[in-house]
Amino acid sequence: MYIKRNLEDKIIKYLETPEIVAVVGPRQCGKTTMLKKIMSSLADAVSVSFDDQNILGLFEKSPDDFITAYVKDRKYLFIDEFQYAKHGGKILKYIFDTQKIKIIISGSSVADLTIHAIKYLVGRVLVVNLYPFDFREFLSYKDIAYLKIYDEYKNKFSLSEEKPLEIGSAAREKLLRYYEEYLTFGGYPRVALEENIETKKELLKNIYNTYFLREVRDILGLIDDYKLGVFIKGLALQTGNLIEYNELANLTGYSYSSVKKYLNFLEKTYICKLIRPYFKNKRTEIVKNPKVYFIDTGIRNTVINDFRGLGDRVDKGSLLENGLAMQFIKQGFDFNFWRDKKKNEIDFVLSLGNGKLTAIESKNSLKDQDLKIREKFKKNYPEANIIFSCWRIDKIGTEPGCYPIYLF
Repeated sequence: MYIKRNLEDKIIKYLETPEIVAVVGPRQCGKTTMLKKIMSSLADAVSVSFDDQNILGLFEKSPDDFITAYVKDRKYLFIDEFQYAKHGGKILKYIFDTQKIKIIISGSSVADLTIHAIKYLVGRVLVVNLYPFDFREFLSYKDIAYLKIYDEYKNKFSLSEEKPLEIGSAAREKLLRYYEEYLTFGGYPRVALEENIETKKELLKNIYNTYFLREVRDILGLIDDYKLGVFIKGLALQTGNLIEYNELANLTGYSYSSVKKYLNFLEKTYICKLIRPYFKNKRTEIVKNPKVYFIDTGIRNTVINDFRGLGDRVDKGSLLENGLAMQFIKQGFDFNFWRDKKKNEIDFVLSLGNGKLTAIESKNSLKDQDLKIREKFKKNYPEANIIFSCWRIDKIGTEPGCYPIYLF
């Protein structure tokens, strides 16, 4: 069953531009499946994969023969697993400059593509990210009827407004159950499409182990990756908290500079995302340490080997918060967090691109005292609106700016 991806329409639009399109994202997030679907509707298109050593060898050793075999008399060229071409950028630039063909490449690592391709293609390439399913894509497989209900409420919801939004109790509880499954096992397509719980766990472990076999050893050249595994687990346990560099260094034995190096690597290989603080006043607000969130909560739960439901977890708040961050990342939002030196905090501050600022606070359930957070933040940012994202939703429909967590 093919699930249409949110990115698909953007890529189809980019087919009309001259630039090379580079689709990057983690392994097994659906890049190949999506590109094959797009390609199936195109005439004069050819697809190759650099997983095939014969094709890769022809490309690297005999570019003109590669052009004869796969480029001439074609309108579209799709190259999968492009990161395996060690000198791919120079050769692709040559093809782009000499042939009239639209080129689409895909790869599983920004680090690899930057090293081997993108740095040679400045001004010639558009880079787009494909992530595992967001919640809407997940629902489109799980339950078409509830996808329609979700879309109906989503269309009434706005990040730039604080207004009441009533949702029927049966619909909201069913959507919460789907969202809990999504948070627990994440959005990797093969995992989402699997119904058996134990198979889901095995699939996630395989994805994580493959990451170490491919990205970690291919890019970093690490043979002994035990420390990096400990490092990633340390990050998983710090989800939603300020990163403590010295604590991570003590945990792993890495130097301070190595901690920062590996954080950068994990970002570029789609394991996690660092979120920077939002501030205007350096004297009263936190300006340095970032927070960390995982790109996929299924991978995060695999790292700590905890697939329990939310009602049984001590890290429920962190997981709910990571789920929101995961949605914002997949939707392409520019966001930060806010914290002052008295430890008052807002989980997410979104710049919506229209001059408006929206602050979002993740809550298990909204209590009256939580509403005081509005006053604290509004003292510094009176122009911002503040929204509460809640798991338990007893106040929804009565409290403006309080919405169920799955709408974000």
